[in-house]
Amino acid sequence: MKRLSPQTGTGFELRAGQQLVVVDPTGGQVSDLYAVGADDHEEWLSSGRTIDYANTVFLTTGHLLYSNRSRPMLTIVEDTCGRHDFTLTPCSQETFDLLYPEFEGRPHRSCLENLHSGLGPYGISRDRIATSFNIFMNVWTDPDGTLHIDPPLSVAGTRFVVRAEMDLVVALTACSAEKSNGGVCKPIDYEVQDAFGTPVD
Repeated sequence: MKRLSPQTGTGFELRAGQQLVVVDPTGGQVSDLYAVGADDHEEWLSSGRTIDYANTVFLTTGHLLYSNRSRPMLTIVEDTCGRHDFTLTPCSQETFDLLYPEFEGRPHRSCLENLHSGLGPYGISRDRIATSFNIFMNVWTDPDGTLHIDPPLSVAGTRFVVRAEMDLVVALTACSAEKSNGGVCKPIDYEVQDAFGTPVD
């Protein structure tokens, strides 16, 4: 397993048939996931298509994550948490400026910048990054539609595994937003495996 330090991210290729294993090593930590087609960066992970076709916002084992072209990009093959978010965009400096007045506009590490740092070497611009799949993020609503973000339900060792259905470029973070992580940002572990579960370097 590789480890992402708190408030950092990475990028890598994930070939069709390979699996990405994401583990919360300490509990209560979100990980933002975003992907684009390896051969065509104009095909990207789509929250709207995925939720539409699944007819649920509670995506878990067996669900497909679709591209903007309605093609399967990833299949969730294991999920020991059961609660994730695919409605909120990755946190950005603007997020902290608007929603964290206690920071008084000071620079803050963000998932958007960490996703871009992972995808940028592949020629993917910051503006190409849309809604991320927020692994372990615990978002819910009141009947009137008011959103709430509670601490993740993940505990130490909680796993989330997806299989690539096409060749992808993927970015992954250890989320930088304190309010999404129970007030403290923590690490995330991850590993790319082949179809037989063998780690791929």
